[in-house]
Amino acid sequence: MGYIGKLLHLVDNEADVYCKDTPLMDAINRVITNLHYPVASMAATSEDDSLYPIAVLIDELRNEDTQLRLNSIKKLSTIALALGVERTRAELIPFLTDTIEDEDEVLWALAEQLGNFIPLVGGPEYASCLLPPLENLATVEETVVREKATESLRMIAGDHSPADIEKHFAPLVKRLSQGDWFTSRTSACGLYAVCYPHVSVALKSELRMMFKCLCTDDTPMVRRAAASKIGEFAKVVEMEHLKGEIIPLFNSLANDEQFSQDSVRLLAVEAGITIAGLLTESDIESLLLPMFRSAASDKSWRVRFMIADKFIDLQTAVGPTITKNHLVFHFSGLLKDVEAEVRASAANKIKEFCTNLPADIQEAVIMPNILPAVKELVCDTNQHVKAALASVIMGLSPIMGKDNTIQHLLPLFLILLKDEHSDVRLNIISNLDSVNKVIGIHQLSQSLLPAIVELAEDPKWRVRLAIIEHMPLLAEQLGVEFFDEKLNSLCMSWLVDGVFAIRSAATSNLKRLVSIFGLEWAQNTVITKVLSMARDPNYLHRMTTLFAINVLAEVCPPDVIAKFMVPVISNLAADAVPNVRFNVAKTMALIVPSLDSHTIEFQIKPCLTKLHEDEDMDVKYFADEALVLCH
Repeated sequence: MGYIGKLLHLVDNEADVYCKDTPLMDAINRVITNLHYPVASMAATSEDDSLYPIAVLIDELRNEDTQLRLNSIKKLSTIALALGVERTRAELIPFLTDTIEDEDEVLWALAEQLGNFIPLVGGPEYASCLLPPLENLATVEETVVREKATESLRMIAGDHSPADIEKHFAPLVKRLSQGDWFTSRTSACGLYAVCYPHVSVALKSELRMMFKCLCTDDTPMVRRAAASKIGEFAKVVEMEHLKGEIIPLFNSLANDEQFSQDSVRLLAVEAGITIAGLLTESDIESLLLPMFRSAASDKSWRVRFMIADKFIDLQTAVGPTITKNHLVFHFSGLLKDVEAEVRASAANKIKEFCTNLPADIQEAVIMPNILPAVKELVCDTNQHVKAALASVIMGLSPIMGKDNTIQHLLPLFLILLKDEHSDVRLNIISNLDSVNKVIGIHQLSQSLLPAIVELAEDPKWRVRLAIIEHMPLLAEQLGVEFFDEKLNSLCMSWLVDGVFAIRSAATSNLKRLVSIFGLEWAQNTVITKVLSMARDPNYLHRMTTLFAINVLAEVCPPDVIAKFMVPVISNLAADAVPNVRFNVAKTMALIVPSLDSHTIEFQIKPCLTKLHEDEDMDVKYFADEALVLCH
């Protein structure tokens, strides 16, 4: 039994000496007594009635079931409303201040609730009364509880007046910063940025000194917290103090070697990018560039991974001149890193990095620095690296232009299209349109189309599915003659694929092709072939005929549906397989709105009436639904 349990146990047993005769506890005790004796509760005073909600809260907090205690905490706003703002401030908040010995999820919920409590305690002028319980929660051992308490403290800090910040909030930050246990000091790191702008010059100086102590703390967890928050603290510090005090602290964290804490250094990378956004190019070059160079070649792969992951943000923060003069070299180095995770992260940024370069230097930077690294990555031993490259390499085509794409990139595309790993092939296929816009369909059909057709029979169904999804795009740009010659038979073969997802996508594909090439092409090329599948021995293929009719009916006129499709559907109504028969009923229900009354009366209704008498319950059900539509 924790502190709360002991307190409640004593309250229930009228242990007034423990409860110190507070009015709240006396009232709670009376109401709990009434809860135990329903007859007495009928005569409860209005004061007891007003405290009934908190009595329920107390009762639920006693329960051994964590979920019930959690539910009780989540009702705190209702309880506070019932008590009113004065009693909430005077009685409920002090009570909650002592409720920090419970399960972590209960404490997390309490920290979250308190962050939204300002209207319930009387508004911003009383916001400081919420600081004690949140201060207690900011010192607990569980990280997620401390983080939520810190988040709530940051929220309510915005409702404090400058006077209250200096009188109540800043002392809280000081107490947390000087706490004996590291948990309070880690929480303090997140509060400086919301406190600093609203205090006096003298207190600002004190806060900077305390933050310096946190940055040089002996405990790695505190230095990690300081490294993660120094960027946002830098945003609110005056420029002279930023250069003279904060940046030296940052560089100290960025080069943290104590106890081999690479976690401190990797958190400093993101903070460094934030600080770089506050400085001029000359200041970045003199104050921060050595740190970025060091991070790009750090002995810890996790630090190198972090800078590769944030490289575009870094590029934006430092500007084009520093990027050209310094970052290009380091980006190229990350593409060749010994760790696959770092190479993959950097490879994923290639397109964006090159796009962000000034147009007048793109080719001069890419050709000697980026392209050689890309050529090495195409043959990388790690499939994740190649998959990351394949997802962005097509995007280099618009940047490099037609001639460079044909000469340098097309051979790389072909290598990736034939890669043994399906996710690599899939990523290349998914970006074909960007290449087509640059090199044109003629060059595409000659260089890449044979490999694409080969992938249409890829053993991995997801690769085949990606080809199907891009087929309408190819069809539109290849033209009807080229499509019929090279790709039409391929599209029809997908309708009898062994994977349902492929057959389903192939039927949807037909609708898009008809929209591109027109109804006449559909009647001459597609509809006849689709309807002939109704005689296929495989019942799955016969059902595919129905699925294809469902989508083709959306783009075909009523006379074509009635003349070509309805007879085929009617014949399938006598199929031996129930799955086919109930799909006939579903298809009829779909096409009924497109048919004239004569066709419905003399072809559709007789067929559905027969299906209504089918021995299979599913067939009867869907036939009945379709008949309702006919009427």
